[in-house]
Formats: sequence, C-alpha cells, structure tokens
Amino acid sequence: MIEGLIELVPRYGPFILALGTFLSCLALPVPSSLLMLSAGGFIASGDISAITAIGAAFIGAVLGDLTGFHIGQRGARILARLSGGPKRARLMARARTALRQRGTPAVFLSRWLFSPLGPYVNFAGGAAALPLMLFARAAIAGEAVWVLTYTGAGYLFAENLIWIGTVLSDVTGLLAALAVLTVCALWLRTALRHRHDRET
Repeated sequence: MIEGLIELVPRYGPFILALGTFLSCLALPVPSSLLMLSAGGFIASGDISAITAIGAAFIGAVLGDLTGFHIGQRGARILARLSGGPKRARLMARARTALRQRGTPAVFLSRWLFSPLGPYVNFAGGAAALPLMLFARAAIAGEAVWVLTYTGAGYLFAENLIWIGTVLSDVTGLLAALAVLTVCALWLRTALRHRHDRET
C-alpha cells in the first residue's frame, strides 16, 4: 500500500502530498512523512517541482492543524453542554491558562520534534480555547520545519529513502515516548506533592 502511494507522488504530487499531510494532522494513519521523503527524492530527480511539492505539503498540514483545532473547539462546546458544572468550568479555565502560558512552544514542537503528538495537541488546543492566532502562528512555524526537514532529507538522501525514513521515524517515536513519559512523571510528582500537602 505504501509503495502504491509513493508511486502516485510524481503523477499526482501536490494533491497526494496535501491530502496526506492534511489527514495525518487529524490523527489518521497516513504515512505523510514517508510521502514527503519520497517527494524530496522526486524533486532531486526532477520529476516534480520543489515549490509545488513543498507548498502543497505545507498547505495541507496547516489546514489539517486548523481543522483539528476547530474540531477540538466544537467538541469542547458539546461536552460543556452535556456535562456543565462548576468543577468542569474550573478545569477548563486551568487548561486555558496553562495553554496560554506554555501552549505555543508545545504546539510548535509537536509539529516536527514530537510529531506523533501533533494531532492531539490540535484537538486539545481547540478544546482549551487557546487563542487561534497564537495557535496558528506556532503551527505554521512548526509545519514549515516539518515539511522542509522531511522533503530536504528526501532530496539529500534520494538513493536511501527507506533507510532515512526508518531512522527519522524511530527517532521521532523515541522522542514522543520520552515526552509522554516526562509529562506522566511531572503529573505523578504534582499528585504526590498535593497528597503530601493534604496529609500534613
């Protein structure tokens, strides 16, 4: 299946790249990174235009981020209607404050360094009412890094795409796992501190 998708890149390059990055930003299992790597290889061989391929992948990714953000907003409104109350209102207010204070670096890094977390950051940013312009600026900057990194790697390592794809996906997966582990450790430390404070 992946080979079939890659074969479509030189024929339907912009459409396939835009659709692939768009769907991957909505947490659908599309090998968008591999598509961008292969696009870089096809740019190196002269089969597709660099500006067209990079532009299509970038536009698809940004539109996917904004769609995920909007889905998060709508979901938060639906949940608020179904299960409103003071406790939920306090939690949402805390989430909004946290994302406003530290949200943009998380959005930026989840586009490329911790890319498996990206779609979920989109949903969470919308649900927590992160200001759209702050979200969009961080998402656009992060997607530019993601698209240029993968198409650039495909261009430079055109003859070893499978190898570079494996290396990049392994590194990204490891970084995402470390990020999740760090968040869990911080949450556990906070929970233990609150428990200790209550007992004393």
